[in-house]
Amino acid sequence: MTSVQGTALDIPTDDGVADAYLAHPADGVPRPGVLLYQDAFGLRPQLRAMADRLAEAGYAVLVPNLFYRHGRAPVMELPAFIDPAARPEIFETLYPLVLSLTPELIVRDSDAYLRWMEQSPLVAAGPVAVTGYCMGARLVLATAGAHPDRVAAAAGFHGSRLVTDAPDSPHLAAGRITAEVYFGHADDDPGLPPEQIERFEESLTAAGVRHTCEVYAGAPHGYTQADTSSYDEEASERHWAALLGLLKRNL
Repeated sequence: MTSVQGTALDIPTDDGVADAYLAHPADGVPRPGVLLYQDAFGLRPQLRAMADRLAEAGYAVLVPNLFYRHGRAPVMELPAFIDPAARPEIFETLYPLVLSLTPELIVRDSDAYLRWMEQSPLVAAGPVAVTGYCMGARLVLATAGAHPDRVAAAAGFHGSRLVTDAPDSPHLAAGRITAEVYFGHADDDPGLPPEQIERFEESLTAAGVRHTCEVYAGAPHGYTQADTSSYDEEASERHWAALLGLLKRNL
């Protein structure tokens, strides 16, 4: 198993400074870059552990605090284990922050994150991958669509609201994506009903995007997050296999 080093760092953006976590093999050799987008609970030990696991597989993984405009991570104190009873109070604080991330801000921030990766001596020259969870899956689409020359692989897991009737709906980025795309949907997810899943895949097919979309039977929304009651070990391991396969094919 590859020894991993994790580092806290700051990334200059057009709107301030985003705190972030970088995980990479401890040998210091430049490795292919992966930009990892958080779920709504934000940059915390669980996300750092996921970045470390990717780094063990040979990647340099950047996890920015997407809510940096509202403070450094954690923007609110979270319990070590997030159970259903804790969610209402947590989302009362976090949901406005999620809504504040407009497509314009997402693209602007992604410029800064990818620029930092391009300049880092720990990130190998060449294409990068983007993966995201829950709200982060939407950001994956925006980033891949805005940077088709940089993003070679794009993955999203238990994403929500991927298809809306708004003129800036996430799925409309499909026409600008050149990356190979993998999405692992949660089963019976109120944030992504079957009709949205169908429209989402139709948009990728119509745009000629190389893609795989799968519904993880029996897996709840949030199935990858081991610090929550939604965690599903079988589905999470399936996600790791799919993600690592995507990265191996494209980076």
